[in-house]
Amino acid sequence: AGGAYVPLDPAFPEDRLNFMLKDAGVNLILTQKDVFDNFHFAEPAVFLDAEWEKIALENDSNPINIISSENPVYVIYTSGSTGKPKGVEVGQKALVNFLATMQKHPGISEADTLLAVTTLSFDIAALELYLPLITGAKVVIASRETAADGISLAKLTYDAGATIMQATPATWRMLIDVGWEGNPNFKILCGGEALPKDLAAALLKRGHSLWNMYGPTETTIWSSIFKIESAERRISIGRPVQNTQMFILDRHLQPVPIGAPGELYIGGDGLAFGYLNRPELTERYFIANPFYNAARENPNGTLHKGAYTLPAKFFSKKLYKTGDLARFLHNGNIEYLERIDHQVKVRGYRIELGEIETILNEHPVVEQSVVVVREYALGDERLTAYIIIDYAEQLKISDLRRYLRTKLPDYMIPADFMILDAFPHTPNGKVDRKALPVPGEQHLSTEDFVPPQTPAEKFIAKIWQSVLGHENIGIHDNFFDLGGHSLLAIKVIAQIEKQSGRRITPRDILLQNLGQIAATIDK
Repeated sequence: AGGAYVPLDPAFPEDRLNFMLKDAGVNLILTQKDVFDNFHFAEPAVFLDAEWEKIALENDSNPINIISSENPVYVIYTSGSTGKPKGVEVGQKALVNFLATMQKHPGISEADTLLAVTTLSFDIAALELYLPLITGAKVVIASRETAADGISLAKLTYDAGATIMQATPATWRMLIDVGWEGNPNFKILCGGEALPKDLAAALLKRGHSLWNMYGPTETTIWSSIFKIESAERRISIGRPVQNTQMFILDRHLQPVPIGAPGELYIGGDGLAFGYLNRPELTERYFIANPFYNAARENPNGTLHKGAYTLPAKFFSKKLYKTGDLARFLHNGNIEYLERIDHQVKVRGYRIELGEIETILNEHPVVEQSVVVVREYALGDERLTAYIIIDYAEQLKISDLRRYLRTKLPDYMIPADFMILDAFPHTPNGKVDRKALPVPGEQHLSTEDFVPPQTPAEKFIAKIWQSVLGHENIGIHDNFFDLGGHSLLAIKVIAQIEKQSGRRITPRDILLQNLGQIAATIDK
């Protein structure tokens, strides 16, 4: 019909969803009644379940539309450093170019079955839904509960006869941890964060082919791909997809030599229109292509820039400034190095640490905050918040978590908090993030601490201690309030089942405290 959509995750706080609705100018919500009734939205809604009989009476012929490649197709909201998410406006042309590319490489046909595990609020869900649709392949959509449960997800890959799945390294590691063996016909797509060599080696044994995918939301899902043949070699992000160019430039916007690090810039048909209602931000990150005019002077020739010799007609007017440090390898592939700013990826989620810090600083007891990412174990990275508080007021960490849950999605809630008297600083006066101390035991329950008493309570507490890395765990504590997350919860479920033969669900861990879970195991 030529319209654009904004996906809304019902797991997000209502304040965040309301901001997205108003910022995007949404004038209609498509939903289900039981989902909609949990919120207080002012916008009109069509209930695809309760009103289906009424909808079925409408004319089923396709409407005449005035759709063009320049129509916006969706707005995806990503974390923003100002404390509010920012909407990335993507056009029809960009999405079609992406899908046409993915149809060829990594490739999909009508004989394939794709298992979709991504929530609709993330742009990579577009590959999972539309790629099978345009090729005649089958798509099997995993529920949120199944996608977060390694044992259930592994079973579904077998039951569905899946031949393709796209997921983050964290999800692939979760599957391997529960003993998933894959199958010889399985095509594994991995993206969202860096792919470690040990995980690549494990995945190569479990499928037909393994692909490393890279791309920011602003350049439409995946902008480069790399087929991994061996985990012994350097794992790069490969080369650009069709109608896409990548440049690695210095601070003067000049190409750096092969092998030298520089900032990665992306151009081509995959570029988004920009940030919705944020012209200053759009201008800052979607810059004028410094090579465009030279390319126009010789449109039928080629232009040599960096490691590429490109037909001049492919040069786009704009380039997206990714903030990623990268370098060209001698074989023409690109290696991702690190972020230049404070944007991070945790379990595949893109997070601006400044957004969490802004929300924390709005709490009446918090005077200042700094949020960093710490690696607790291989593949287990967690957010840690350091705060300076007003000691005239009382602050419980569990209360602070509950405050954050009203403002931020669960994946942006820090796993650990540490109260400091002052932050360490570099000689030039900036907070020295590398000098921040390792968090101590500051996990405070809203209830008085009661140590585990029964064998079941002690049994579960021991598992939680090994998974979370904390000692003082009481029967009133909730796993997620102690800094746990969905992937760690799967480890807990697997260990409980292996050692006791009893099966609990991710929902049990989310809603119940240690004592309540122990009581169900004792039954």
